[in-house]
Amino acid sequence: MQTHFSPEQLSDPMTARSNKVLRTCVHCGFCTATCPTYQVLGDELDSPRGRIYLIKEMLESGRPADAKTVTHIDRCLGCLACMTTCPSGVHYAHLLEHAREHIEQTYRRPAMDRILRWVLKFVLPHPGRFRLALMGARIARPFKALMPDRRLRAMLEMAPKAIPPVSRNDDGQTFPAEGTRRARVALMIGCAQRALNTDINDATIRLLQRAGVEVVIPRDFGCCGALTLHMGQEGDGKARARDSIRRLLAAERDGPLDAVIINTSGCGTTIKDYGHLFKGDAIEADARRVAGLARDVTEFLVGLGLPARTGDQGLGMRVAYHSACSLQHGQQVRAAPKDLLAAMGFAVVEPADPHLCCGSAGTYNLLQPALSSELKARKVATLEAVAPEVIAAGNIGCMMQIGGGTAVPVVHMVELLDWATGGPKPPALGS
Repeated sequence: MQTHFSPEQLSDPMTARSNKVLRTCVHCGFCTATCPTYQVLGDELDSPRGRIYLIKEMLESGRPADAKTVTHIDRCLGCLACMTTCPSGVHYAHLLEHAREHIEQTYRRPAMDRILRWVLKFVLPHPGRFRLALMGARIARPFKALMPDRRLRAMLEMAPKAIPPVSRNDDGQTFPAEGTRRARVALMIGCAQRALNTDINDATIRLLQRAGVEVVIPRDFGCCGALTLHMGQEGDGKARARDSIRRLLAAERDGPLDAVIINTSGCGTTIKDYGHLFKGDAIEADARRVAGLARDVTEFLVGLGLPARTGDQGLGMRVAYHSACSLQHGQQVRAAPKDLLAAMGFAVVEPADPHLCCGSAGTYNLLQPALSSELKARKVATLEAVAPEVIAAGNIGCMMQIGGGTAVPVVHMVELLDWATGGPKPPALGS
């Protein structure tokens, strides 16, 4: 694709990078075949190719973002299925990141939009605030029909029926390895996940300990920055990422880390890109160190090996595996989760179109509820079509999204691996 940036524009590192990304696009349109919003809306401007044209024109002209461009960029899930499909290697994620930041800097959103985004930024990255908000949402849910905005109704619907108590396993501490220590890792404990489902971190810690891994929980650990970066708020996102890097490297000063383990794949995609996020920054080397250590828990366990199975619990259970976009497209981790489940004797099945997003995508299900609901309905239909006894995923956002549309139990896959190797039965499977 030809571009026409001025030398002055190209002196800005982010514009220079976007120029390189744009020039790799050859207009082939393969990306439209795997774009969820294009499949739903059928509008070229709601496909990666259409959005690339909009971003190119916006950045080249140097003009403020307009309402039309913002509408189509906001509808993008950021699922990155287009990057998996693209034969030219267009790094759409970095281009989208630049566009979102430009929008936040130059476009004044309607008042309700600004309020909702402020609330999400104020609440979601803080487990304590999020927990209080969920309690309030449960009280207000019977009155959701009175809410004037569909996005407010979506926020009330998101609240789970039960809010788990705080897990003290998420406090800063070190869990020793069982038997001979084979590795030492730091665990990213997430932010929203700590309020929505504490079983995931608990199961991850037990599973890793059983595999001979010492697990460090850094002190006062917060958000990795992913939630606000996805909303185009780079300043806030980078501040949170900077704090995470500092705390992880403080943990490494007490002893070398073999990996930073992530069990929320949305966070993993962001953390593995820390080197890019802080390029040219004083902490770039530290950011690259953390990014180089980052591993999805399944990626790490495939290399290390699982503990032995301890009984026949769950043996042969039919598990529909939902591959989170952030894991299969953002991190290109596809086989490891299925291989681990199969190795533990679960009967793994996949739905049709496993590359398509479930509609969760960070805060997308709250800010774009209509599109998100349509994608959820399609995903749930394909999952139920394979008649599973349980649905397993590797991302809390997907679990909440899919769980809100089906009666089939939804669990994190580490809960199944923990159960098979001696841990408790996942609560979602009942007594």
